[in-house]
Amino acid sequence: MTDSNWIEGRIEGDTLSYTRTGAMSKAALVFALVAAPVGAQTTPPADAPDTSPAARVVEEIIVTAQRREESAQDVPIAITAFSAERLEQQNITTTQDLQASVPSLVIGPNGQGARDTGTPTMRGLGATFQASPGVVMYLNEVPLLAPLTSSRQGGPGNFVDLENLQVLAGPQGTLFGRNTTGGAILLVPRKPSNEFSGSIQAGLGNHDNKEFEGVLNFPIIDEKLLVRMVGAYQDREGFTRDVVWDKDRDDRHWYSGRIGVTFRPTERLENYLMAYGSYSETNGTGIIHKGFNIDGPLGLGDSIGVGLCSMTPIDVSGDFSCDVYRAATNQANDLGDRKTAHGLDDFSEIETWGIDDTLSYEISDHLTLRNILSYQRLRNAYNQDQDGTVLQQYDGSRGAPYPGPGVVTLPGTGTPIVYANEARLARWWDNYRQATEELQLQGNFLDQNLIVTIGGFYFEQTPEGDRQGGGGLAYCPAGLTGTPIPGIPPVCIAVVTDGRVETKSKALYAQGVFDFGQVTPALESLRLTAGLRYTWDEISGFGQNYVLTGTEQVICSATGLVTADIDDCSFSDTLKTGEPTWTVGLDYRATGDLLLYAKASHGYKAGGFNPVSVFADTRTFEPEEVKSFEGGFKGDFHLGDMPARLNVNYYFMDFSNIQKLIGDYNPDTNSTGARIAPAKADIQGIELEAAIHPWEFLEIGGNFSWTDFEYTEYSLPSNGFLPDCSGQVLPAGTPNDLTCLKGQYVAPYIYSVHAVLDLPLMEDKGDLALFVNFSHTAAQHTSGTVLPPNEPREKLEAFGLLNASLDWKNIYQSGVDVGLFVTNATDKRYRISESGTFVGGSLLTSSSIYGEPRMFGARVRYHFGNR
Repeated sequence: MTDSNWIEGRIEGDTLSYTRTGAMSKAALVFALVAAPVGAQTTPPADAPDTSPAARVVEEIIVTAQRREESAQDVPIAITAFSAERLEQQNITTTQDLQASVPSLVIGPNGQGARDTGTPTMRGLGATFQASPGVVMYLNEVPLLAPLTSSRQGGPGNFVDLENLQVLAGPQGTLFGRNTTGGAILLVPRKPSNEFSGSIQAGLGNHDNKEFEGVLNFPIIDEKLLVRMVGAYQDREGFTRDVVWDKDRDDRHWYSGRIGVTFRPTERLENYLMAYGSYSETNGTGIIHKGFNIDGPLGLGDSIGVGLCSMTPIDVSGDFSCDVYRAATNQANDLGDRKTAHGLDDFSEIETWGIDDTLSYEISDHLTLRNILSYQRLRNAYNQDQDGTVLQQYDGSRGAPYPGPGVVTLPGTGTPIVYANEARLARWWDNYRQATEELQLQGNFLDQNLIVTIGGFYFEQTPEGDRQGGGGLAYCPAGLTGTPIPGIPPVCIAVVTDGRVETKSKALYAQGVFDFGQVTPALESLRLTAGLRYTWDEISGFGQNYVLTGTEQVICSATGLVTADIDDCSFSDTLKTGEPTWTVGLDYRATGDLLLYAKASHGYKAGGFNPVSVFADTRTFEPEEVKSFEGGFKGDFHLGDMPARLNVNYYFMDFSNIQKLIGDYNPDTNSTGARIAPAKADIQGIELEAAIHPWEFLEIGGNFSWTDFEYTEYSLPSNGFLPDCSGQVLPAGTPNDLTCLKGQYVAPYIYSVHAVLDLPLMEDKGDLALFVNFSHTAAQHTSGTVLPPNEPREKLEAFGLLNASLDWKNIYQSGVDVGLFVTNATDKRYRISESGTFVGGSLLTSSSIYGEPRMFGARVRYHFGNR
C-alpha cells in the first residue's frame, strides 16, 4: 500500500479520463466502509458545474427528477439512481430486488397473499387497500396502472432495457402526475439511437431458470426515424412445494415486449411513441402456515360463541374441530418453510399493456412545449390460500368451482374431503383501463438563471365492465371444510365482494428555479425552487357484498337483508376533494463539488371509496396529507488523493389523516368487512449515501438510513377484550389509545455496502467486473391495529443478504459477454410478509411469506452493431 497511485478525473468530450497523482491515504479505508450505490452513465450536460480535476470524478447519472435532464448531484432532493450497468450487476429485475439498496425504502407484499406485488414503502409512507399508492412508479414519465384489490403497479418486464432507475424520496406533489406522500420510482427506458445495434441474451440458473432477452435498434431514416424493439422471457420453477396439489408455488413464467419509435422531422420537433405489453401466469405464492388462535375470541357476535372450536355445528367425536386445527399447525411445522399444504389451488394471472406518446416541440431556444398522452390496461386474477392449510379459514378466490387435488384428508383425523364450494362466478379481481394526458411548457430565461415548468395533468382510471372483485371462505369450521355451504352462513362465511371504483384527477401546476446571481454576483449559485399545484379528485363507486347461504338467497353484508336479488345488496357513494400542494427550497453550490440544500413541501394522496364497508359512514375515506421539512448536502471531493462522494440528508414529516386499513364488524347485521381509519404521526430520519475509489479499478460504496416513526394521534373503538396502550381492556366501543404502536412496514435501520472491481484485461481480451453487495434490513412491524404482545408473529425479523456477480465483457473483442450471478448467497431464511391476523375480531390465523432462497446462474449476451 506504499505510494499507490490514484486518479484525478477530467471530462474530455464524451470520456471521463484519469491522471495519476499522489499516494493513497490510509484513512480512506475507514471511509470506504460507508459508501453508496453510484452508477455510471453519460456525460453531464453542458451547463454542469466545474469539471476540473478537483471537481467531480465519480461518474454521474443523468436524471429527470425535476422533469428535465440534469446530474443527480445537482438535484436538491434525496435521490438514489441506478445506471443500466448497476441494475444488471445487482440483478435488479423486480421492485422487490430494490430492498435495502435505497435508504428508507422497504419492499414487500405488506400482508397481501401475493409475493409479486412488491409494494414500496418510503420513509414509512406506502400503500393502503383500496387507496392510491403512496409511492408511485412511473414508466417513461407515466404512472403505471395500480389496481385496487392488490397494491401492485404494472406487470412484469418493466425493468427490461432501462436507461436508468431513479428513486425520489418524500412528497412529489408538484411536478409529477399523481400526488404522492412517500416518493416516486422512475423507470426510464432506453430510447432509439441513430445506429444499428442490438443484443441477444440467454440465461440459465437453478430451479430450472430459463430466461431470454433480445434488443434490436435501427434507424429507418437517418437521424429522423429511429426504432428500438425489446423482448424478454423468464420461466423458473417455484421453490415452495405444495404437497397437496403436487406443484411448486413461487414460480415465474412471464414474457414481455416493448417497441419505441422516435420521429424527428425537424430539429425542433421530436415525437417518441412507446408501446409495451406483458403476460404472467404462475402457481401463486407458497404461503406458510404458522398457527391458529384456537382459544381466541371470534368477534362475530355472542350468537356464535367466543372460540373457534365452538363454531363447529357438527359434533364429530367430541373435540374434533380443535384437534384438526392443532394437527394442521403441526403438519405445517413438520413441513418447514419451503413446503406447504394448501386447500385452495393458488394461481396468479396478470395481463397488462400500454401505449404512450411524448411530443416535444422547441418553440424557441428558450421555450419547449411537451405533451404526454398514455393509455394502459391491466387485468389481474388470483386465488390465495392465506391461512396456508387445507382448512378454509382464510381463502380468497376469484371463484368458479375448484375440484380439489383428489383424495385429501383432514389433518389428524383422516376424514376425506372434496372441495366443492363455489364462492362466485369467475371473473377478474381487477380489470382496469387508465388514461392520462399532460401538457407541459418548459422555459429557461435570463441566461438560464430562471427555469420554469408549468402544465396541466388529467388522470382517469375506470373498471372494464359493470363490476369486478372476488370471493372467498372464512371462519369455515374444520368439520365443514370442503362441503357445500350448509345454509348457516354465520358459521361458514362464504362471502362475495364485488365493486366498481372510478377515479378521476385533474391538476394544474407550476414550478420554477431562480438563481440569485441574476440579482447580484455575490449571490451566484444560490437558487430558489418554488412550486405550486392544485389537484381536483373525484372517486365514485359501488360495492356489492353478500354472504352465500347454500340456497337461492343471500345475506347482504352491509344491511343484513336476506334476499334472492343480489342487487339489493348494492351501495354507492362519491367523494370529491381538492387540495393545494407546494414545495419551496433553497440550494447553494458552496464550491464546484458541494451542494447545500433545504426544502419544505406539502404532499397529498387522494381519498377513496371502500367497497367492503359494513357501515354507511365508512363507504368513503378522506385524503392523507404530509408536511415535509428536509435539509442536507451532496458532495464530490477528494480524501487525500482519492475521489469520493458523500450525500447526507435529514428530514422531518408531519403526517396526518394516515389511511389505516382495519378490519370491521357490524353486530346488527353480523357482517365483517373493513374500513379506512385516520391517524397522525411524526416521522424523522437520516439518509446517507457515499462512495470512494481507493484505486482506479475499485469502487467501495454503501448507504444507510435511520427512520423514526411515532404516532401522535391514533385510536380505534375497543373490541372489549384487547388492551390499549394504557394496558387496560376498555369496554367495547370505547376509544382505544394506540399511539404506542410502531410504524407499519417501517425498518428503523437499513444499510448496504458494496464493492465493484473493474479490471481491463491485457491484449484486448475484454474487461472483468466483479460486484459484491451485502445489505441489511432491521426488524419491522406489520400490525397496524393490535399491540405486538397480542399479535405474536407480526414482527418480521431482521435479515441480511449477500449478492454477487462476475462479468467478462467483450471477450477478445468478440461482442460476447459472459456473466455469473448469485443472490442470497448464504441461503438466508427470512420473512418478507405476515398474512392473516391472529387475534379477536380478526381471521384467527397466522401465516408468512418467505424471501427467495439462494438463486444463481449464468448469462451470455452477444452484442452486434455499434456496442
